[in-house]
Amino acid sequence: MSILRERPELALFLCLALGYLIGKIRVGPIQLGGICGVLIVALLIGTQNVTVDSGVKTVAFALFIFALGYVGGPQFFAHLNRSGLRFGVLSVIEVVCVVGIALTLAGAFDLDIGTASGILAGAATESAVVGTATEAIGKLGLPADQVSALQGNVATAYTVCYLFGLVTIVLFTSQLAPLLLRINLAVASRELWSKTKGGDTSLADDEQPALPSLVGRTYLVHAAAGRTISGVEGDLNGGASIESVKRGKDILHPAPDLTLREGDIVLVVGQRASAVEAGVEIGVETSSVPGLDTPLVVRDVVLTSRKLHRATVASVRRDNPELAEGGVYLTGIQRGDNDLPVARETELHRGDVVTLVGTRAKVDRIVKDFGAKIRNDTADYVYIGLGLSVGVLLGAITVRIGDVPMSLGTGGGCLISGLVFGWIRSLHPTFGAFPPAAAQTMKDLGLAVFIAVTGLAAGPHAWDLLKQYGALLPLAGIGMVLIPALLSIWVGRKLLKIEPPLLIGAIAGQQCSTPGITAITAVAKSTVPLLGYTITYTISNFLLPLTGPLLVGILGS
Repeated sequence: MSILRERPELALFLCLALGYLIGKIRVGPIQLGGICGVLIVALLIGTQNVTVDSGVKTVAFALFIFALGYVGGPQFFAHLNRSGLRFGVLSVIEVVCVVGIALTLAGAFDLDIGTASGILAGAATESAVVGTATEAIGKLGLPADQVSALQGNVATAYTVCYLFGLVTIVLFTSQLAPLLLRINLAVASRELWSKTKGGDTSLADDEQPALPSLVGRTYLVHAAAGRTISGVEGDLNGGASIESVKRGKDILHPAPDLTLREGDIVLVVGQRASAVEAGVEIGVETSSVPGLDTPLVVRDVVLTSRKLHRATVASVRRDNPELAEGGVYLTGIQRGDNDLPVARETELHRGDVVTLVGTRAKVDRIVKDFGAKIRNDTADYVYIGLGLSVGVLLGAITVRIGDVPMSLGTGGGCLISGLVFGWIRSLHPTFGAFPPAAAQTMKDLGLAVFIAVTGLAAGPHAWDLLKQYGALLPLAGIGMVLIPALLSIWVGRKLLKIEPPLLIGAIAGQQCSTPGITAITAVAKSTVPLLGYTITYTISNFLLPLTGPLLVGILGS
């Protein structure tokens, strides 16, 4: 171990490698994940008094929390409305419950600030709280050795409570919640889905639909002879369009007033049902015809239009002729890290990334009505660096409420800065580019490095804390999940009248549990619960990290 003490950078990278390896282990629907794996390895290596400079931890956490806010900023501000706040009540329930339970446990069992904060962070499965709490502890003005011990207790308590909190939220949302709501989650999701008249998009990364919703077919004109293209497309109710016409050896431009003749071959592109139905209107289907194929462009567009904000897919299709009958198709909606179903009742929010498919000329005409083409090939480090600087300055502000000093710290400041800078980027996508892959890498690496450094520092104190509190930590992890979840079930159904599949997804979101929503969608065999998950996930990702300095401030007073 001497080489690790002499080369702390080696210890850091070893924690990342072994931690993510352990995080890949899966038992049924439960998978620890890389972050928890990193912390376990770091605690073990840390017992040998291997440490890394604390400045590395501060920088890494700032990068993580800023990227987290930046990605979620557009959705966070989009949800500040009556509909979003209805789901936001569940996030508030989560925050009030976890803070209240942590304070109760601290008083009942005489817990120190670090242990109480670690229980909150782990049971709520919110790694960001580890950062905001440890930073807040460092500003209490305590002796250095005491600060180190308290910060170590945060990491240790987090590790134990996270394990039990993770298992509890996964099993509760995917197994117990449907029983409490007296539903079959798969059936209820399918019924709710049928109301929206959409198509499911639950595919793995290496899968594609055997029956894609958007298809191209060629037909030999017989029944449609003597009719104009606009007349034929009108009978297809906007579900398909004629994109190319071959007459003899000539390829004709498919103008709306072009009259089709017997023997013409036409290319029809559109939604599967309408494209198949086109054979009745036009004639017999043919095999692929050389020269007739028209390339389609796939364009990702960030939604910035105020007119389309909170509009449903159905209303957007109805109010935009190019989508209703012009041969442009909306095939994807991405909100943050989640792909939402393209259902009639799915609402679009500013900051969403929508996928438009059609011929180049038609797509180019409609893009300006939605927003702007994403230009995310290179990160705008001027804008990102400015945002991080603003966050650090914001976190340096301290306000005293009575005898309690309250400060956001670098973590809280960078979170708020990230939210605002990400939101501004969504309104003005000509600057501030932050490619999704780069943002995800910054989040993952920043959090992993922070957790590794924290775990290494906590290692020497970990075993003492576990012996001191024994069964309290796992029981706290379970209770802190079940209490807000059960309360949210009752409030969500009785008071807020949220549909059960959406409510179950929202409960996973209020605890920011990605493993939870993964298990839910597997049981539901549908992405419908994601519609509830994305709202509470976004709001809780803002609120929960702030509970760290709040709890430390209250207990520290």
